[in-house]
Amino acid sequence: MTTANAYPVAQTIRTIGILGGGQLGMMLAAAALPLGYRCVFLEDAPNCPASLYGQVFSSEQLEDFIAAADVFTLEFENTPAETVARLKQLSESGKKQGMFPPPQALEVAQDRLSEKSLFNELDIKTVPFMSVSSKAELKAASDQLGLPLVLKTSRGGYDGKGQFVVKTEADITEAWKTLGDAVSGKGNLTPTPAPLIAEGFINFSREVSIIATRAQDGSIRTYDLVENNHHTGILATSHAPAVGTSHLLPEAKKAIETLMTHLDYVGTMALELFVSKDENGKDVILANEIAPRVHNSGHWSIEGAVTSQFENHVRAVVGLPLGDTDNVYPSVMVNVLGEYPKLADVLAIDGAHYHTYHKEERPDRKIAHITLMPNDVAKLEGALEQLIAILPNKMGL
Repeated sequence: MTTANAYPVAQTIRTIGILGGGQLGMMLAAAALPLGYRCVFLEDAPNCPASLYGQVFSSEQLEDFIAAADVFTLEFENTPAETVARLKQLSESGKKQGMFPPPQALEVAQDRLSEKSLFNELDIKTVPFMSVSSKAELKAASDQLGLPLVLKTSRGGYDGKGQFVVKTEADITEAWKTLGDAVSGKGNLTPTPAPLIAEGFINFSREVSIIATRAQDGSIRTYDLVENNHHTGILATSHAPAVGTSHLLPEAKKAIETLMTHLDYVGTMALELFVSKDENGKDVILANEIAPRVHNSGHWSIEGAVTSQFENHVRAVVGLPLGDTDNVYPSVMVNVLGEYPKLADVLAIDGAHYHTYHKEERPDRKIAHITLMPNDVAKLEGALEQLIAILPNKMGL
């Protein structure tokens, strides 16, 4: 049945076009529907998670995708920059109503050297780093930065892929053999030729992240710092809020707000940070990288915040006021990797909220997440122990 006059006459944005169709696109679409917006997706996997929520167009159907949407956003930072630039141009010409975030944010996030250089330009602290384009330069970096160091591709790579920890001089040859092809663009390490980045190794006590959303009018809403635990580069858990980080929150907020304002950013962004000690033993935060999109470490906000990161991103993209980002209750988000648990066992745990991504099982693949948020915070750690006991893959837990 077709419903006439489904939208208010003044509502000119009805459909959001999302570049990418993974679980982030799926959760964005789920947040958009109650607000009265539909989503379509540009994705070459027709049975992607987001296909449950709207039409999926392949990259060969780009023109049809563009025609189907009024405003555009993305769920994956490795989206082709030229596509984002074109959508921005269509918006500036008045043919479409926006591409958020803007191309410059994507350009920064896709290049780790540019990213860390921007952090330093804006007085946001990072680990020391150097550009590396040859084995000789890698040796020079090891001499200047010291060992161990972390060698990464400056473009491409995610969930721990595209990096090598150089612990001794004997590792330099193997590290170059493993990652050196990225400099010339050979192999599948990076979509375009680019130098590697060598980062000084630091002793950090915690990995945390801060998420914020910036509206089209420049207003910003920020979520609490969360503590993230990784295993082999894959996020295992996020604790929200991160206990004992209230003294770090002002600096973290200033950093992400400075970045967003500098980039004229619209939408949700995550900033990943290391907590370390300075020479006086005082806690300091060091910026690692940004994600110009909704982020895995913010999944807890669906139940755990007054307004989720997904809803606030949608609000920003369509030009609505942003919502309250306060925590409802402390929570823990756990990624389900590789193999699904029994749903009844998960839901038997008080305060458990289950989100499947409708993906096929595959070793270490993110296929779902579970947020634990019991009404009594004293029961949170006990609920986490219960959950760990029933998960088939306990990696990082």
